[in-house]
Amino acid sequence: MAEKAVARETLFALRQTIARIEGRTVVDLHVADREPEAAGLAVRASGRDGMQILPIGLQALDGPMEGGLPLDAMTEIRSDRLGDAAAASGFMLALSTRLLMHSSSDAGPARILWIGDEAVAREAGLPLAAGIQDYGLDPRHLLYARPRRIEDGLWLAEAGLASGVFCAVILEVCGNPRRFGLTESRRLSLKAHSTGRPLLLLRQGGEEEAGSTVFRIRIRPSPAQSRRLPDGSVLGGSIANPVFQVTLEKSRLPVPVDIHLEWSPHDRLFSLATFLPVPADNKQTNSGAVLSPSADGQDRTALLGGVVALDRAS
Repeated sequence: MAEKAVARETLFALRQTIARIEGRTVVDLHVADREPEAAGLAVRASGRDGMQILPIGLQALDGPMEGGLPLDAMTEIRSDRLGDAAAASGFMLALSTRLLMHSSSDAGPARILWIGDEAVAREAGLPLAAGIQDYGLDPRHLLYARPRRIEDGLWLAEAGLASGVFCAVILEVCGNPRRFGLTESRRLSLKAHSTGRPLLLLRQGGEEEAGSTVFRIRIRPSPAQSRRLPDGSVLGGSIANPVFQVTLEKSRLPVPVDIHLEWSPHDRLFSLATFLPVPADNKQTNSGAVLSPSADGQDRTALLGGVVALDRAS
């Protein structure tokens, strides 16, 4: 009982600090009484070099990652551009769901700390509770913070790992910030190892960079799987479960591994995406409305005339 009280007080103190960093002055004094208790990670297996791992549940990814996701190290998830931020965030939510599924305690479910980036929030938006639920994750188990400076984000990541109230910490950065280099990466990696908690680095719109991450995974959006209808025909271009193009860029393997994974929010499982050949005359069901041209041709761009050199006005 005393450990539960200490964990709740630690979480509330961290919430107050996050509020000050974000510039908020109003903090709910009763928020700790309404939240679930913290929990630790269960179902651990020993991976390479004695590292604790969590199987992702699919051999196509667990095999190259030597068992699964490291639970006491840093793993990087990145997207090539900010336009793919939704796909990278969705894959991160899927991993978070797997982490929470295997995090258990007599006190109740666990929680995850997501440290967002201000630039990513402006360009790609904030996580939405309804969207988080669509991935099979309870928004109440996700604490989201949005510091204004990278230095505050690094401090929050270390504090979140050391607090012991989160089963994982997600640190989101935009691109390749100058103040988050090899030294800071090494320090966070050591903190994750010493606390026995996973740190997931979410690099949005960034290039490959040297760091202390055990694995680096690149995420790109992929079309939904084609579906075979009862009459035997193939339906392509429909709306279905999210599919990700997953490239394991950094591992002990000599070459990258590239696969397509589908996430099932209902089953909370990954599966290999299989794309059936779609006939050329099969129209997409969600291709959007096609507007017919207007009668007078006003919808069309007028052709440019001849370009001539003009005298300068001054």
